[in-house]
Amino acid sequence: MADYTLYYWPLPFRGQFIRAVLAHTGKTWDEPDIDAITGVMGRDVDDQPLPFMAPPLVVDHANDVAMAQMPAVLAYLGTSLGIMPDDPERTALTHKIIADANDVLDEVTRFGGRSMWIREEWESFASDRLPRWAQIFEATGRAHGLQADSGHMLGTDAPGLADLATATLWFTMTAKLPELTDLVRENAPRVAALAHRIMSTEALAQMRDDTDTRFGNAWCGGQIEASIREMLNGD
Repeated sequence: MADYTLYYWPLPFRGQFIRAVLAHTGKTWDEPDIDAITGVMGRDVDDQPLPFMAPPLVVDHANDVAMAQMPAVLAYLGTSLGIMPDDPERTALTHKIIADANDVLDEVTRFGGRSMWIREEWESFASDRLPRWAQIFEATGRAHGLQADSGHMLGTDAPGLADLATATLWFTMTAKLPELTDLVRENAPRVAALAHRIMSTEALAQMRDDTDTRFGNAWCGGQIEASIREMLNGD
């Protein structure tokens, strides 16, 4: 039996953050198919492993713990797997970085595709808010000694949860949407280099190979991904 079960759609997006943490810490996990995901979603809340609305949902079999909502899952895994800082400031900053990453995902996808992108709104976002988000991550890392070729987001000796969240956000986004690569490199060069270092480690490279094989070039999926790609392709 695998160490964990991850209920998430066959996409990178929020699920990739959880996969990255589990791969980095050497854990094994299963990913049920869509029928199983919709099945557990559709149960009465009292019959779910944890009352929740939508994936990701993670079940830690050894500890009989279920957790939902990407930031909460990462906080649980980071603490239980020993990659969360042990001082209050860095712990709080780790939570902030995860929350910032979640906000970036929401903004790029217009809060889960509640509306599609139109040219004027995308150009404003891509020239203002998205670069500023990259700058926020860059300034956070720089304040704690992150260099172009070394260091970590919060000045730790080894990669921590903040590094994994940062790397997963920006590396995955630019790998699947390469038109955004220059934007990230120009506004967050140290973060871009960190993301490449972290995601090129053996465990995470294997995880990426697996998800690339399973999910192809998809990032967030659905109509909203089609809308993003339309903007990036200049259509």
